[in-house]
Amino acid sequence: MRLHLSFFFPILLLLAGGVSNAANGKPAGITLHGYVLDSACAFTKDLQKPISEKCARQCAQAGSPLVVLSDDGEIYWPISEKTPAEGQNGRLMPFAGKKVTITGRVYSRAGSKAIAIQKIE
Repeated sequence: MRLHLSFFFPILLLLAGGVSNAANGKPAGITLHGYVLDSACAFTKDLQKPISEKCARQCAQAGSPLVVLSDDGEIYWPISEKTPAEGQNGRLMPFAGKKVTITGRVYSRAGSKAIAIQKIE
């Protein structure tokens, strides 16, 4: 059985793309859809969406970090890629309790997911 180089070329391209992303330290961007809500309610109340915009804002104003609960049930912690890092509640407050579309880079570690938001609408 003889395999041609054309068989391996697509595989090599995929591997090279993965290596280049790992080399620059930044994952590729994604777009996700979901709700902005406070982290306490996302975990303790197992909500599928915020109770209300008012509730999400009050919890955030009291210090609870806002998170993004995606349509597939994943929770994403909004993070800053800057050093020193900046909190993201101020940026997310206008969207608290609302359905959003977010574009950004996703980082994963030990089962947690974080998103460095590039665009939110």
